[in-house]
Amino acid sequence: MEVANGSAAKEVGRTWGKSIPVESVQELVRRDPSCVPERYVRNEDAQSHYLDRSHLSSEIPVIDLSLLRQRDESELKKLDLACQCWGFFQIINHGVAEGILRKTKAAAADFFKLPLEEKKKYAMVSNDIQGYGQLYVVSNEQKLDWSDVLALIIYPHYFRKLNCCPVEPLDFKEVVEVYSSEVNRVARELLSALSLLMGLNPEGLLELHREVLQALRFNFYPTCCKPDQVLGVSPHSDSSTKTILLQDDDVTGLQIRHNGGWLPVKPIPDALVVNVGDVIEILSNGKYKSIEHRAVTNANQPRMSLASFVSPDDDVEIEPLHHMMNEKENPRVYTRIKYGDYLRCSLKRKMEGKSHVDLVKIDY
Repeated sequence: MEVANGSAAKEVGRTWGKSIPVESVQELVRRDPSCVPERYVRNEDAQSHYLDRSHLSSEIPVIDLSLLRQRDESELKKLDLACQCWGFFQIINHGVAEGILRKTKAAAADFFKLPLEEKKKYAMVSNDIQGYGQLYVVSNEQKLDWSDVLALIIYPHYFRKLNCCPVEPLDFKEVVEVYSSEVNRVARELLSALSLLMGLNPEGLLELHREVLQALRFNFYPTCCKPDQVLGVSPHSDSSTKTILLQDDDVTGLQIRHNGGWLPVKPIPDALVVNVGDVIEILSNGKYKSIEHRAVTNANQPRMSLASFVSPDDDVEIEPLHHMMNEKENPRVYTRIKYGDYLRCSLKRKMEGKSHVDLVKIDY
């Protein structure tokens, strides 16, 4: 993972936000597994995850990416329905080798197994969101998530901060490089298919992502003795264009809001979970939805996930596409905004449902 040289080097210092440092949850559990500090307790938010809706998980769409590559009409219609009605889907036959998925999960697991002092070498600095810590902590009063995070900017290369990227395990950087390159390919294939569904040529959405901003967030969710009182990640939608998630095969923790309740996304081995981000919702004038989602914990087994966020560069202006608006039936829902402004605004606020995208909604 090298940093680019030349004129782009001046961009290395660019940042999008900051997060107040908090104690490692993994360390809290190690010291006293029976303790849940008050700052993590939020009964009203968390307890609903015990309502069993797991039998509905099989209804979440599964998309065959190999068929999308062939412009299969039936698979394109499935993608259209998934983005309109669910905002989430899982993809199979995506072309990322099983060995790459396994090595990436193993590298992430090995990092979180390191002693705290080793992990703290990569701690987020006061004015940045890259590194080890927790994101979206914007006040000393807000409730905290039951998770630890390692966040890295992958693309463009010159945004990478090598002091934030672990040197242990020894193959960590190489594994992350290979995995991220594959995710980038998958994201571009999905954007090409979505371009067709949104009435553009196959390169339409890719034109907005000529210099793609891609971040990788490693999430570690320790066990919790009172899982009904905490949340691994607060309910939110993603400020990205698309998010591609690699889940644990054996532990279900991701939940999406659907039909007024929380629905677990049961892992399909070696599948990738994809969700619509706020950018697609804005570009489609609300036809496609960025859905609230969250993560829950359990008392028996820790969980990991790796989320890749794919977004436009700072200076790209996002607004509804003209042909997706109709003055009578489908008037403009969102105003125009530079993506960098949108991202920075979202990172200054705690995760709270759809509050980020609501900021750019037009109030009629």
